[in-house]
Amino acid sequence: MPQDSAPTLPRDSSPAAAPAEARRPAHGTAFDWIDEAREERRRAGLVRTLRPRPADHPHLDLAGNDYLGLARHPEVTRGAAAAAHRWGAGATGSRLVTGSTELHARLESELAAFCGFEAALVLSSGYTANLAAVTALTAAGTLVVSDAGNHASLIDGCRLSRARTEVVPHADPEAVRAALGGHDGRALAVTDSVFSVDGDAAPLTALAEACRTRGAALLVDDAHGLGVLGEGGRGALSAAGLAGDADVVTTVTLSKSLGAQGGAVLGPARVIEHLVNTARSFIFDTGLAPAAAGGALTALRVLGREPQRAARARQVARTLHDRLTAAGLTAVRPDAAVVSVRAPSPEAAVGWAADCRAAGLLVGCFRPPSVPDGISRLRLTARADLTDDQLDTAVDTILATAPTG
Repeated sequence: MPQDSAPTLPRDSSPAAAPAEARRPAHGTAFDWIDEAREERRRAGLVRTLRPRPADHPHLDLAGNDYLGLARHPEVTRGAAAAAHRWGAGATGSRLVTGSTELHARLESELAAFCGFEAALVLSSGYTANLAAVTALTAAGTLVVSDAGNHASLIDGCRLSRARTEVVPHADPEAVRAALGGHDGRALAVTDSVFSVDGDAAPLTALAEACRTRGAALLVDDAHGLGVLGEGGRGALSAAGLAGDADVVTTVTLSKSLGAQGGAVLGPARVIEHLVNTARSFIFDTGLAPAAAGGALTALRVLGREPQRAARARQVARTLHDRLTAAGLTAVRPDAAVVSVRAPSPEAAVGWAADCRAAGLLVGCFRPPSVPDGISRLRLTARADLTDDQLDTAVDTILATAPTG
């Protein structure tokens, strides 16, 4: 048969009609490894599941990060809706093209003034804000000293940077000082202000002093401090007396205390101008949606008018901790609004959270690999708008469903 000829196939033997086994490569499919990984997660008790919630779910929520109870505040939702009506559903482009509006500029100006910094830059999330700050403030030859308990977004920023990263023990200023002492050149120390797993606060004053003895900059992720710590919720940097300092930069999220979405980097004006020109997660990302910007700006103004919300969130967290530990549970004393309650195993944590949910209470469940120390926990988030009766219900439910043994 000539090479350019093709055999005639019977009507019932076309390639489309071939059995599945005949079409499958002998060595399996490209994604068979996913099934193996899924089975490993199942055996380890680490399967995660998405649970879409209705708009008006009946549960008492101690799982979300709405620390000040502003996500559904009527004034905040009206602010978000008004921004969408005026500016549109989306930003329509990156911030350097069409994605910067007058609304974004007002949010940046008022956020910087509230927190005590010279300038601010709003991004689409707290995650992209951390990527922007870490990668734009480092280069080949820079040393980044990173706390072992840092959030994944800071860790990923370190990985994406061209810098050398040295991970130091958790909340240890002397370890930071020692790491910086062995380096000659640009350096940056990065830390959470309040760590998202246990809710403990970083020793910011001592960390700043350790950095200054070596001429290093300090970058602080204040996602869990804004709205909760400092006078009227101005954040952990304000509380530590570091806000506005020339060698300090902070990142915040708009999705926790401010009940909206987005993130921001705050610091000296020259740092913010540098990020505008060099931070890839800012330059190449679509701008924050107007509704989120409008909601966050309105929430910031509510907080400025009602500073007692910050103190109430801290009080609720302390009450949760004191009552649960008095009943025999092990919990880390909170420095802000996160209360971490230890569980005996990943399986026990999952079952505990499920039992709470069945009883009408939503709680967070942290397991490896989300926790760096391998200890599984329930993660409770205090809210300023919780009533005393709701607090009683939450404590009673957690204790009634606690694992035995």
